[in-house]
Amino acid sequence: MDRPVVCVGALVWGPGDRVLIVQTTKWRGAWGVPGGKVDWGETLAEAVTRELREETGLEIFGARYAQTQEAVLSEEFHKPAHMLLVDFFARADSLTVTPNEEIVDWSWATLEEALTLPLNTYTRTLVELARARGEA
Repeated sequence: MDRPVVCVGALVWGPGDRVLIVQTTKWRGAWGVPGGKVDWGETLAEAVTRELREETGLEIFGARYAQTQEAVLSEEFHKPAHMLLVDFFARADSLTVTPNEEIVDWSWATLEEALTLPLNTYTRTLVELARARGEA
């Protein structure tokens, strides 16, 4: 029996007021935040730290829960999937991104600049939440 997949992602602030936005192979050209599946026996915090390291080479700190979203058979995603997306806000001390094979491009942008990019709807919601809360 198929079940929803739990995934984590993080909107990461580097030094200054810019966040990392990435274009990946999995969101049909749309931009989003780095992240991925939670492994068996792994906490959400451990998963988001690992996923950011694997996808971007960044070591994050201060990860804090932002929101949970549900993506059910989203046409934005590259294949049919039912995902619970657990989003975090976090920080990194470096702007040096070492992308893995999933990342096509990346940008350090202000929240306002990020909102001008073709974001997937789930990332747009996260960036808008950050802006509304005055996160920086």
